[in-house]
Amino acid sequence: MSSDLYREIILDHYKNPRNYGKLERPDLTSRESNPLCGDIVEIQMALDGNKIGAIRFNGEGCAISRAATSMLVEYIEGKPLEEVKEIDKAVILEMLGVGEIGPSRIKCALLGLKVLKMAAYAHLGAKLSEEELREY
Repeated sequence: MSSDLYREIILDHYKNPRNYGKLERPDLTSRESNPLCGDIVEIQMALDGNKIGAIRFNGEGCAISRAATSMLVEYIEGKPLEEVKEIDKAVILEMLGVGEIGPSRIKCALLGLKVLKMAAYAHLGAKLSEEELREY
């Protein structure tokens, strides 16, 4: 796909985020901010057994942060919670359609993933590694 098409997809997810809002009765909730730019993301999930039955996000953020989180929650809905462990930076960059993002914007792109992993790992009785925390 051309970079113009990816820009259009990012803008569409920014203006019309998928699964945006709150769940009435979430099983898992996590919230985090990026102090460098002020982005805030909260993710709520309702589980259906070991799968993510419903997922919503809300918060404030730039186009990259909101689009990446919108794409991520759309991608993970209905999948096993364990699958969250397998998602990494490369998956997010692929969703966004960019090879690399500058150092000041990578934290924006990965904020939703950090929040998702924090919720999933807490529920699964695990913690993000120090390396993962630094990356996100």
